[in-house]
This record gives sequence, C-alpha cells and structure tokens, in this order.
Amino acid sequence: MVRMRQQEPEPVTEIREVAFAAPAGRPAGLEVMTLAELRERADACRLATPHRPGFHHLLILDGGRLLHSVDFREHPLAPGDLLWSRPGQVQHFGDLTGAQGRLVLFEPGFLDPATAAAARIEDWYGPPVRHPRGAAARRVEEAMRQLHQEFGALGGLPLEIHLEVLRHLLAVLVLRVSHAGGPADGEAAGCEASETYLRFRDAVERGFTRSRRVADYARALGYAPRTLSRATEAAAGTGAKEFIDRRVALEAKRLLAHGDQSAARIADRLGFADATNFSKFFQRQTGSTPIAFRVAVRGGAQRVGGGPPRPA
Repeated sequence: MVRMRQQEPEPVTEIREVAFAAPAGRPAGLEVMTLAELRERADACRLATPHRPGFHHLLILDGGRLLHSVDFREHPLAPGDLLWSRPGQVQHFGDLTGAQGRLVLFEPGFLDPATAAAARIEDWYGPPVRHPRGAAARRVEEAMRQLHQEFGALGGLPLEIHLEVLRHLLAVLVLRVSHAGGPADGEAAGCEASETYLRFRDAVERGFTRSRRVADYARALGYAPRTLSRATEAAAGTGAKEFIDRRVALEAKRLLAHGDQSAARIADRLGFADATNFSKFFQRQTGSTPIAFRVAVRGGAQRVGGGPPRPA
C-alpha cells in the first residue's frame, strides 16, 4: 500500500456546491421542468460554470443539440438521448439556446431504498448518457410525460397522496432509464457487470488514495490479479490497473480545478511519494501537466486531458 505522509492542511477553495431547493409550494425532494423554464429561471453563466450538485439530474433532449460536461468529459446530446448526472459529480451545461427537453431533479433519498438499489442510482460509474431506441425509448418517453404532468397537477390530490404518486412515477422513470437498452457512452456493449467487477469497483472507490496496485486489491478481495483484470475489461472496457489510475486522475482533476492546494499537497492526499511522481502520473494519464490543466480549466477550456473511469 502507498504510505501517506502527514502534513498540515492547506486552505482550500472548494468547488461551488449546489443544494436542492424545492420550488415554493411544491413537495420537497423533486422538481420537473422544461429546458425553456430552466433558461428563464437560472443564470446561464452559473450553469456554464463547473459546479457540484447534491442531487440527481435526469435530462431527456427532445430537440436541438446540447453539450453537457460531467466530470471533465463532454457529452454531445442529440434528440432522444438521456443524460443522468449523479450527486457529487462535477458538471456544467453548454449553450442551452435552441435545446428543447425536460429535466428531472431529485434528491438521493426521494426514492424508496428498493427502487434506488434496483436502478443503481448512486452508481458513480454509471454511464452519464444513454441512447434508447424503439420500444425502450417510447416507454421512457411515456414515463417522463406522466411524471411531468403529475408534477404540474398540484391541487388535484391531497399533498401527501400527490407526493406518493410522484415518488412512484419517478421510480418507473429511473427504472426504465437504467434498463433502457441501447448503447451507453463508455459502457461495454452487451455486458452485465459481474460480482467480481462490482466488488473491485467499490474497493477502488474506498481505497484509491491508499493504493494504485492491482495486487493489493486482489489480495484484499481474495482474487488473483488476472481475475480482476478480466472482470474489469469485460465490464468497463479497460484493465484493472488502468481503471484504478483513471479514478485517481479524476480525483486529481477535481482537486486541481476547484481548489487552491499545491501540487505537492494534492500528491500527498492521493498517496504519491512526492509532487514529481504525481506530475509524471498526471501527464501520462491526461496529456497535460497539473498546472496547465488548472490554468486551462479555470480559463474556461473544457477539452483538457482524458476522462474518468469507464462506467459499468
């Protein structure tokens, strides 16, 4: 395992956190709106600035084009495409002019635990974009239409009943979306994630700041390193070592883009022996030095470096 050094923490300017705020007179935990309504209500500059919401964004594009960034990877959306960004992911909107669609915002605890587990709503490695087609697309569209209608029908039912109807309709929508079929950006086609991969993925999420060695995870989980690599290749399209490194690189990007910590401090937080080793690792993963990445992101550049781990 990588040895962590103890240092005094440096002051950090965190990324802008965005908490869920229920509209006046609406049930807490959920909001449904059109992109036209979003344009009218929100500051375009704030939407275009990287931020970290504490709630889910589920967007269906009906017309036009939209470029949306999730964790430093740009996702061009065409009509019929679905985008799902999860709490804690860094995102920002592109130009919303001319884009038509509907957006669902909901807090993590709004759905019941069984639905949340079945839809894997807290899966950070879930694909941000899906492209459902045919019958799957029609079912998602119908689920979205019913949810949107019910959200706007406040007054037709007692508030507590209205809230339960919304909860059930959202459950239908997220289950439809999570099993919508069609290719998903970054997802290995036709592959259901194995238990081996899921255990490895969760272990990496817990331990990537302490170790970047496949052998450490294999030993802790009771697998051979080759077994982890095969499972990760099948589910995520990349080997186990590259999967770990991509997760470390993503965290480094977040720290560089949205904090004022030095490269040395970030290196220490991520388990590197020194800033030089961290810089070499980051440049190998992203094609950019840490300082160049920070300058580019803060200057508004979006296409810098590589992307996050491939989703399961």
